[in-house]
Formats: sequence, C-alpha cells, structure tokens
Amino acid sequence: MLRNIPPILSPDLLWTLRAMGHGDEIVIVDANFPGTAMGSRCHRLDGLSATDVMQAVLSVLPLDSFVPDPALVMEVVGDPDATPPVVVEFQNIITECADNPATLGKLERFSFYERAKTAFAIVQTGETRLYGNIILKKGVIGA
Repeated sequence: MLRNIPPILSPDLLWTLRAMGHGDEIVIVDANFPGTAMGSRCHRLDGLSATDVMQAVLSVLPLDSFVPDPALVMEVVGDPDATPPVVVEFQNIITECADNPATLGKLERFSFYERAKTAFAIVQTGETRLYGNIILKKGVIGA
C-alpha cells in the first residue's frame, strides 16, 4: 500500500503513468471501446467508471499546459454539438482536479480511434455510459 495514491490505480497502471513522458497520451475508455484492438498496452479496470478512473489518474498525472487541447473527447456521431452527461462530468473533473484546468477538445469518432492507436496506453473501464472516452496528454511537474 502507498499513501495518497487512489487504490483503484493498479501497480501496472501506476508503472505506466510513471513511465509516460511529457506529451505522451493515455486514453480512458468505456466498456464498448475496442481498447485491446488499438495495439497499445491496455489496462483493464472493469467495474469502475471512466470518471472515477480519470479522477484517480489526474490525482497523480500532470495535464499538459503547452498544448491547446490536453484533453480530448469523442464527438457524438451525427450530432457533434451534443454534450453527453459523461462528458459534462469529465469537464467538471478537469476543472476541479487537474493541475492545469482546460476546456475539453473534441475529435470525430474515427479520428479519435486513430489518435488512440498512437497513445502510450489505454485504460478500459466498465463505463456503460456512451461516449465515456477521453484522451489525456501528460504534462510536466515544475521545479
């Protein structure tokens, strides 16, 4: 056990978060997302929501402050202006918990998949709400 580390962050996921460098991306996805097929290392956190996992990740991971969109979600197919409830929660968590609060950017569905394929890792959650997918870009911890 470690102090001040959310217990839902597994040893393997903690290793991944620590091994990531500035600019690397991690994708937190819902239960429907084809995580394993993306080719990156895929951590399974079945039974946990994407929002709980994101909050735990942001408690240890700095969000990039050098890019305009350090957090990206998937657009709703057929209605790119829609904001699903899970995305509202993602934004609230970033606003409240991130060391570098930012406004969420959006990617079209297939562009999101292509970006996910290049991520350092994917975290597949048990999230059942549709569009519970987010890409986070790791930043730096200042001196």
